[in-house]
Parts: sequence; C-alpha cells; structure tokens
Amino acid sequence: MTTTTEAPVTAPPPVAVRPAKHRYRWLIRVGSLVAALVVWQLLTSYDVQFWLNFDRLPTPLEVADDLTYQLGTSVYYQDLADSLRRILAGFVLAAVAGVAIGTAIARSRTTADVVQPLLEVVRPIPAIALVPIAILLFPSNEQGIIFITFVAAFFPVVVSTRHAVRALPTVWEDAVRTMGASRWRVLWSVVLPGALPGVFSGLSVGMGVSWICVISAEMISGEFGVGYRTWQAYTVVDYPGVLTGMLTIGILGWVTSALVELAGRRATRWLPREEAK
Repeated sequence: MTTTTEAPVTAPPPVAVRPAKHRYRWLIRVGSLVAALVVWQLLTSYDVQFWLNFDRLPTPLEVADDLTYQLGTSVYYQDLADSLRRILAGFVLAAVAGVAIGTAIARSRTTADVVQPLLEVVRPIPAIALVPIAILLFPSNEQGIIFITFVAAFFPVVVSTRHAVRALPTVWEDAVRTMGASRWRVLWSVVLPGALPGVFSGLSVGMGVSWICVISAEMISGEFGVGYRTWQAYTVVDYPGVLTGMLTIGILGWVTSALVELAGRRATRWLPREEAK
C-alpha cells in the first residue's frame, strides 16, 4: 500500500493594486484643479459676460504673477504670522474651554441647567456680529480679533463634545465602576477617550469657522493679517492682490484643518478603520 502526499496548495500573492488606485485618485484631484484653472483662464481672457461678469476678474496668470511678487516681500510673511498667531490663540482657548464645558454639561445636570440656556441663546449669533462688542470690551483690536476667533470655534467644539459624551454607552462606565474606579478615573480613562472622535469632528469644524471669522474681523478692525491686506488690495482696486489673498486664505485653512484631522486620526488610532478604497 502506497501513500501519496499532495503538495500544499499555496494561494497566489495578492496583487498590489492600492498604489495604482491612489495614483488614479491623485490624478483626478490634480486634474480637477487644472480644469478649473483652464476654465478660469478662458472666461477671463475672452471677457465672457453671461450673467456673471468675468471681464472684471484677473486671469490666473495675473494672480500667479502677483503671488510671485508677494512671496518675495517680508510683509506677506508678516501677515501670515499675524493671522496664524490669532488663529492659534483663539482656537486653542476654544478647544480647551469647549471640551471642558461640553463635558461638564453632558455629565452634570446642574451645570446643564445653569450654563446651557445661556449658550443656546448666544450660539445662534454669528461670531462676526460680535465685532462691535469686542471693540467696546477689549482695549486693543488684537485682543478683540482673538476673542472673535475664540467664539467662532468654541460653539462647534462644545456642542460636538456634549453630544459625543452623552452618546457613550453606559455599559463602558458601569464596567469600570465595578472594578472600583473613581469618578475622575472614569472621566479620564473612559469618557474622554470614548468621546474623542466626536470632539475632533467639532475641532475640525471649529477650525474652518475660525478662519472665516478671523479674516472677517481683520477686514473690519484689523491692522495686520491676511484679511486686512486682502481688504486693502480691494480698496486700491488691486484685484490680483485680492485673489492672491483669497488663495492664501484657502491654503491656510486647508492646511490647518488637515493638521487637526491628522491629530484626530493619531489620537483615535485605536479605533477600527476601513481602508480607503
């Protein structure tokens, strides 16, 4: 009696298609930007007037020339530093206060009864509408602009934190309490880590709203910054300078929001995630 042994069947190695998909997605993204620039160039070069007056806009080449010039001046970088400093100060204050107050409202009925009515009355007021109040309250325009930035980011953070903490399953907290954990231990080990995805969602929204309001505040009452310089370019009919300021604002907002989202992914890397398709 003879026995035969069959060779184990090995599965073929997986085909590495993910890099190709990523390259294809990047091509689409770059292509959409290039297509938008081409359309912009055509509409402004031929002075198209069809409901919208594109003959008044500068061409992308004129904006590129102005941006090249601005990049060679020290004033441009000083404006960047001023706007980024205001954003950083207001956003950090809003993040700390928003997470603390949002958690307190979600965890304490007394705090919710005392604080939440006031927040709900003030929350619908646009932050930029508080510019006159900021001018009256604060001794300098700089402090007033930081206050406007703080208010803009504060409410998205506090609302998202409140909802994230209230949405946590109670079984998590009960399991830790059965092991003798104190109230503060539950807060630091269960509540805050579990609410992080919702918190960072609010932080991402808050960053975007902060840029809208800080630029508006700089245009109204600022003396330096990207918003102030963009408005100054408009007042002297420097339209390429206006578009350069808008482009700068867009890039700054995109970069800072991407950094917040990156920090959120790093802080919540313990969560299961689906691979990008």
